[in-house]
Amino acid sequence: MTNEGVGMSDDDRVLYGCMGLGGSWDPEPYGPGDIDAAEAAVEAALDSGITVFDHADIYRHGKSEAVFGEVLARTPGLRDRITLQTKCGIRLGDGDRPGMYDLRGETVTRRVEESLTRLRTDVIDVLLLHRPDPLADVDSIASALTSLHRQGLVRHFGVSNMGAAQIAHLQARLDQPLVANQLEMSLHSRDWVEAGVLLNTPAATANGFPFGTLEHCRDHGIRLQAWGALAQGRFTGRQQTPAERATAELLAELARRKGTTPETVLLWWLIRHPSRIAPVIGTARPDRIRACRDAALREPDLTHEEWYELWVTARGVPLP
Repeated sequence: MTNEGVGMSDDDRVLYGCMGLGGSWDPEPYGPGDIDAAEAAVEAALDSGITVFDHADIYRHGKSEAVFGEVLARTPGLRDRITLQTKCGIRLGDGDRPGMYDLRGETVTRRVEESLTRLRTDVIDVLLLHRPDPLADVDSIASALTSLHRQGLVRHFGVSNMGAAQIAHLQARLDQPLVANQLEMSLHSRDWVEAGVLLNTPAATANGFPFGTLEHCRDHGIRLQAWGALAQGRFTGRQQTPAERATAELLAELARRKGTTPETVLLWWLIRHPSRIAPVIGTARPDRIRACRDAALREPDLTHEEWYELWVTARGVPLP
């Protein structure tokens, strides 16, 4: 019996990103210790109210999915309690062959079948197309996704690292609605929020975020997922610039006043935005996963003024 959920719901405020599971970033086999570490991370996520687990077929050369499948096999009933999301579309470099993007229909189908085997499940709840492939035929992609859905191998589809026009181009050929778009979004990677306020300023030329993507996703019920949401620890452990140090101090003070952790406040900054952003936390450390618990279980406790104070402090310069 498999999870009959519909992917993410509005109650799913935070996802757990499984990229850190599975040992080293090479084809070397994983070991028992890697399975134990994955199990500890999954338990910490579940203890923190997180039930959506985000994968990709390339993470640790497939080992992230494989060790997660081992955890599912160890834990009867776990599959029914969670939402499994994975991604395909990137091919890692191999010897003389360079890395590339590959969203050919037959490749998508094969990659999904391989992910199902590694994850030890008979269905993927949400499949994301990892990155745009300039050579892909969108009709071929749509045909493959439709077939996967009809076979019951994938319940829902989304994209990753795509703009509004690319999403609309694909959606026009699909009967199933695209339900998610995963983008790099954090208090450090702010192009997504600054694109809307730098318009008509000289700084706009340096902002490469596809303008209108947030609005398109919100208007069409596409859930935004933020990868890199913890900003690689820039504000909660390894500050390098004056702006990062000032932001870390502000996060710590806000966390103290609100009875939570700096990690939670950092994620609240994303969740507080009206675009329905769901942060993806990628740490494999159980203690750091649990530090995000309040972000998953509590409404974001940030005022309008506090949200802007964090933004301006992280920028290091005033708003235009």
